[in-house]
Amino acid sequence: MAEGLIQPVILCGGSGTRLWPRSRKDHPKPFLPLVGERTLFEATLDRCADPQHFASPIVVAGEAHVHHILAQSGDDTTLIVEPAAKNTAPAIALAAAHLPPDTVMLVCPSDHHIADDAAFIAAAQSAVRLARQDWMVAFGITPDSPETGYGYILRGEAIDGGHRIARFVEKPDRARAEEFLADGGYSWNGGIFAFRAGAFLSELATYRPEMAEAVQRSVVDASREGPILRPAASPFADIVAESVDYAVMENTENAAVVPADMGWSDIGSWKALRDVRPHDANGNAVIGAGELIDCCNVMVETDAPRVSVIGLQDVIVVVDGDEVMVTTAAGSQKVGTLKGAVNQ
Repeated sequence: MAEGLIQPVILCGGSGTRLWPRSRKDHPKPFLPLVGERTLFEATLDRCADPQHFASPIVVAGEAHVHHILAQSGDDTTLIVEPAAKNTAPAIALAAAHLPPDTVMLVCPSDHHIADDAAFIAAAQSAVRLARQDWMVAFGITPDSPETGYGYILRGEAIDGGHRIARFVEKPDRARAEEFLADGGYSWNGGIFAFRAGAFLSELATYRPEMAEAVQRSVVDASREGPILRPAASPFADIVAESVDYAVMENTENAAVVPADMGWSDIGSWKALRDVRPHDANGNAVIGAGELIDCCNVMVETDAPRVSVIGLQDVIVVVDGDEVMVTTAAGSQKVGTLKGAVNQ
């Protein structure tokens, strides 16, 4: 890797239940063209493809997703196959242990939508500048509504292109979310991070020494076949699953946040997907054979049968194969609890 380039680390995971039935366990949402013609995973790679700024990507994923990743990524992609799903802290550590210590990692989920690529690059450059000073940097998404499904970050004193993180806040109830929005000092925690590989491993060793040691042993005993690296399963099996937020970001004294107003969505529900798709003047979006009359904020997605809707608002209808799912927009957070989603 050329010196000074940013190292994209793309995290692929999840079981695909929140966008069931379109997203399935064997073909989850990162690998579907949900917004435009490119899949969310391909769009993530595209954002980090400029060779003037970025090194060739590293993707961290489970065995179940290997064939999707190989089919949708370029020949220059390195794929680290997690021996087991252990959440984001060990996944990031696997990539960090594979890199020279001074490499600045830009960690991105594979299944988020970002409308403004230029704003993403600008935020990444600010984050990298701080990461080179050994800040552990989170992207703080500019909130535009009182969302209760995201964690929040309270910005502290200004530093070079960003802010110290005063504190992380768990997903709030509606009243607190409205307070955060009115306050103006809070950002959504978008799950995108930047840090030096060596600094991240040092912080992990400080706050989660057993995890750090197990990851190192797993990488030392890894096997490699072409672009695919398979860390050893035995050391990895004993790791207690934990997110990077809990393991490192909420513990480190060097936590920073850079503001990012870039049209971000985690596409965490059918409502979230509806909100980022092109729609007509009444807020309606149709993919496939759909007909809407006197409807408002209705989304229809069907892969074959015609779906006709009259006189409804804030409803989502999805037809995929032999499955039909109908929900209000407000109820879409519960899709993952349906028997069809759970019992795949």
